[in-house]
Amino acid sequence: MRTHFRLPKRSLIALLFLFSLSSSAMYFIYSAPGTVNEYLFMVQAQSIQFRKNVRTIGAQVYEQVVRGAYSNGTDYPFEFNLSEPYVQTTTFLPEGFTYLPNETCPERLPSMKGPVDINMSEISMGEVEQSLMGDSGIMLGGHWKPQDCVPRWKVAILVPFRNRHEHLPVLFRHLIPALQRQRLHFAFYVIEQAGTHTFNRAMLFNVGFLEAMKDLDWDCVIFHDVDHILENDRNYYGCGDMPRHFAVKLNKYSYLLPYEEFFGGVSGLTVEQYRKVNGFPNAFWGWGGEDDDLWNRVQNAGYNVSRPQGDIGRYMSIPHHHRGEVQFLGRYTLLRRSKERQSLDGLNNLKYLPQVTRKPLYSNITVNLTPELAPVSDY
Repeated sequence: MRTHFRLPKRSLIALLFLFSLSSSAMYFIYSAPGTVNEYLFMVQAQSIQFRKNVRTIGAQVYEQVVRGAYSNGTDYPFEFNLSEPYVQTTTFLPEGFTYLPNETCPERLPSMKGPVDINMSEISMGEVEQSLMGDSGIMLGGHWKPQDCVPRWKVAILVPFRNRHEHLPVLFRHLIPALQRQRLHFAFYVIEQAGTHTFNRAMLFNVGFLEAMKDLDWDCVIFHDVDHILENDRNYYGCGDMPRHFAVKLNKYSYLLPYEEFFGGVSGLTVEQYRKVNGFPNAFWGWGGEDDDLWNRVQNAGYNVSRPQGDIGRYMSIPHHHRGEVQFLGRYTLLRRSKERQSLDGLNNLKYLPQVTRKPLYSNITVNLTPELAPVSDY
């Protein structure tokens, strides 16, 4: 009598998922507690990819069944597109393409080659300034605009900051040349949190937005984490009809989107869009939640989120040499009431006292944040 052993379905799925994990995912299991948040995001992304793989396997099995029905091996009336590769619908301009100084800069310039050479080695700010200033036309505060065409977008890039001095020059070394190749009018604003309160990334962005608008009539704002390095200069840092999520694929999440509503790392809105959603919420102290709340605000305002396709939205994360920010445990409570809070907490209830210093490559905005600076009445 032959005995059959059948593995329970749930156990089989769990086993297959463990086999699907990359070595980097296994590393996170045994890493320091400060990496747990990133590991959880990565596992969630791996889970999404696993479900996609299961669907793909199912489609492949179905394809073989269909093929088997056609014993003569001829073509059959089914089209399978399992990999769904990204096809560039609009080509980039060829080498030697010319345009006049009084014409609007094209969005797909021949200078935008695609993959960027990434160099994560530490470098001093002085070395970066020396390599980038020269004859590049960068003015005090990191302002730059092209001379051979009229920039399509005036872009303020806001970078929230505290104790990441080794990351900032690495970001500038990669991002400034990429934006110059994109022929954008841009400037950098580093918003540095002073004091002893827990880091508040969202409030720093609101402060940076209000201060940047005192400088120039910007029409596009990019919210950029200091440790995110773009891998493709065709990831165009202009805005559009809809808010934009640029950092779709990050290496520490195995280049997978952690979840569909993920809006973190690098995102952009027009000034009009950002004012309409009332900016970021100010009430998120610590790690997590503020990007999800901004996603909700965007949806509540009637917008959708656009993303670059294919591998254009790839980013590499600079390794951290110190412990990350503490989690904000109250984020889920706030997110449940996101719509009620949108009109009460944001750009319209923020008070602050900044100290602004102009550096060669950026404007530094130092601010001491406390909860009293953004009071919210009961709701």
